[in-house]
Amino acid sequence: MRYDITHVTTYDWGASVPMADCRLRLTPIERPGQRVFVSRLEVEPPSAVLTDGLDYFGNHVTRLALRSPHRRLTLRSTASVSVVPAPTIDPETTPPWEDVRTRAALSRDLGHTDPIQFLFPSRHVGLTPPVTAWTAELFTPGRPIVAGVLALTKRIHADFAYAPGTTEVATPLAEAFAKKRGVCQDFAHVMIAGLRGIGLPASYVGGYLRTVPPPGQPRLEGADAMHAWVEVWCGPTLGWLGFDPTNGILASDDHVVVAVGRDYADVSPVTGILISTGAQSLSVAVDVVESRPKTTAGKPLADAPPRTTATEPSEPRASGSRT
Repeated sequence: MRYDITHVTTYDWGASVPMADCRLRLTPIERPGQRVFVSRLEVEPPSAVLTDGLDYFGNHVTRLALRSPHRRLTLRSTASVSVVPAPTIDPETTPPWEDVRTRAALSRDLGHTDPIQFLFPSRHVGLTPPVTAWTAELFTPGRPIVAGVLALTKRIHADFAYAPGTTEVATPLAEAFAKKRGVCQDFAHVMIAGLRGIGLPASYVGGYLRTVPPPGQPRLEGADAMHAWVEVWCGPTLGWLGFDPTNGILASDDHVVVAVGRDYADVSPVTGILISTGAQSLSVAVDVVESRPKTTAGKPLADAPPRTTATEPSEPRASGSRT
């Protein structure tokens, strides 16, 4: 599947801002199964100084420095990305979850994709006994790893209400778990906490979800938002697999990865400092649309990739990551 993505973030400040220094994670990353054909970041006001690099986890990070007064900051990120669906897996034939736990604990690689990096508490995801116990109920002795994680994914989808506005970035994980409501960021953090609590490596993924409207309904431009899901290390053979607790499914070629980390703090789209006073407002609009093959005289161009058939969620919930 190939997508054209547009992500526009606009900050309106309550007073003139003389300077701002930010870190942006708005560019999808190259990784196995995902190719970035082209990407571009435009900033208004145009006096911004942009410097690109990679963080520890391999995420594309742009440093933004503004030293001229401004009352509005607009970030427009565009990209063309292709995503290949993961091979079909029979969850019941995957390794026992205890075997995966043991292998993860014995890891000594220390690379940024090594499972040992994702076993311990992080800034937004602490080990929470009620979440650990709730998760452990599904991981009976000898249960296959993917079957257990998929059951947890579906349990969060069934038990938690998607309710924007009931939580915020600073809402403690334990509070979101007790309320059983929130947005995709909360669901991902709960899932990560539960898995780490029983010794399984889990990472936080920020990106985009191509939403499919109900039959007969038009797709709403700008209705998409950033999304969050979880990747779980399922052993050396299967590696890292994506699970989307907001929609109760395995991640597929509908999911475009922008950044990966231990929790939201590692993948936040915009972080930084500014000097200002007064209120501020934020608006975010994201469009993720399937690319249409370019044609010449009615014939597809050679570089237009064919669509790969994959199972797609019906009426997926809206995303809810926060910028």
